[in-house]
Amino acid sequence: MKKNRIPLIRRDFSFSGHLLCSLMNIWIIRLSSFGRIFTLMENGKVLIIDDENQLRGLMTRIINLEGYQVLQAADLAMAEKMLKEEQPDVMLCDVKLPDGSGVEFVRKIKPQYPCTEVILLTAFGNVHAGVQAMKNGAFDYLVKGDDNDKVIPLLAKAMESVRLQKRVRRLEEQVVKKYDFQNVIGQSQVLHEAITLAKKVAPTNTTVLLLGETGTGKEVFAQAIHYASKRSGHAFLPLNCSAFSKDLLESELFGHRAGAFTGATKDKKGLIEEANQGTLFLDEIGEMDMDLQAKVLRVLENNEFIKVGDVKPIKVNVRIIAATNKDLKQLAQENKFREDLYYRLAVFAIHLPPLRERKEDIELLANYFLKIAAGKINPKVTALSPSFLDRLHQHDWKGNIRELKNIIERAVILAEGTSLTPDQLPFDLPEQSAEKVTSLKLSDIEKSHIRKVMQYTNQNKTRAAELLGIGLTTLYRKLEEYNLHTN
Repeated sequence: MKKNRIPLIRRDFSFSGHLLCSLMNIWIIRLSSFGRIFTLMENGKVLIIDDENQLRGLMTRIINLEGYQVLQAADLAMAEKMLKEEQPDVMLCDVKLPDGSGVEFVRKIKPQYPCTEVILLTAFGNVHAGVQAMKNGAFDYLVKGDDNDKVIPLLAKAMESVRLQKRVRRLEEQVVKKYDFQNVIGQSQVLHEAITLAKKVAPTNTTVLLLGETGTGKEVFAQAIHYASKRSGHAFLPLNCSAFSKDLLESELFGHRAGAFTGATKDKKGLIEEANQGTLFLDEIGEMDMDLQAKVLRVLENNEFIKVGDVKPIKVNVRIIAATNKDLKQLAQENKFREDLYYRLAVFAIHLPPLRERKEDIELLANYFLKIAAGKINPKVTALSPSFLDRLHQHDWKGNIRELKNIIERAVILAEGTSLTPDQLPFDLPEQSAEKVTSLKLSDIEKSHIRKVMQYTNQNKTRAAELLGIGLTTLYRKLEEYNLHTN
């Protein structure tokens, strides 16, 4: 009975008969493991585009048995509609269809659906159409009648390619989300103004100069600008200009040719070349040597540079974001920074406010750093006590956000309960800033100092007496006098 069906298919469909015959044989083999196949989970969506109804139907049944969800379209108009509504992972598309060419269809849909793979089904003698389809973005092509046994394996490869592309896309989206401006923590007006400026300049290729004290989050802003730009799919490379000597910094920036200096055994790409099409973040650019400043200026003006030990310029397309905690204009007036480079960098300058100018953001930042530190170190710590927060608001934060982060992490390490308390603050964090002092009485100052020393020593009276330079008996008397009860 089976033998009679196969010749019938060949007679009715002379063009695709061989394909149908082979698919029928595959189907029969697959039915032998019927129970196992139907336990498979759905592996993805496949859209079959062909104007032969019986061919579509048989291919649908075969591919269904592989665990895929299968959709059907008889022409390109229906295929385009289903592509938009169902978003299939892989399409098996005939080259010749009633309303157009599958080759042109690939060229049309690929820019809009880059993660959808297309396998073209072409007739023998029309292989050049398949080749052209691959140039247009098709995954591969099959010759009907000759490549029947390749359908299922090729479909699996295409599906794996789709999964990999989607995984990469998800990772890229996670990175962009991680460095989004929404993750810049704070609600103060001064911070909002800085974010507004950064958002406006991000989509452009304009050079940006970030100004602010150490620890104000200049690299965070630089990353947010990069990932909000059209360069987000390319590299973001940071370089601290104060961390290298002149010669090392030149090699790091521009790269070198083999033999350029002792130890240069092979060619090396510099960060400017590595960041091509992306963004290079030059932190502490005020520390850069004047000679190197001239070479950076050439990159900004001519989009080219020369490697150490080379004479041939290399073209590059890189955006530079620079940062400094110094007054570059003042340095330029003192001939300690190139004036032409300053004006080239300062095309769009953004000032990042110090933490003491945005104290309304301290609680938000402290809770954010608490969540991170507790997750890594001490999960039982979940809150900041009111007295702890009060002390944070009193501090001047010369180290800004970085100092706050370090203090929260230290406090989490020392914490024994579920809340952070002033006991976990470092000895050098004043209880009050100078402008908050309300008493100049010697007794009040002494009381405050003894309290801080006791906190620093974790209530170790012997150690506290040693630091204070007084006898243990005297310390006990002072503790009683000032009502500084301890455990």
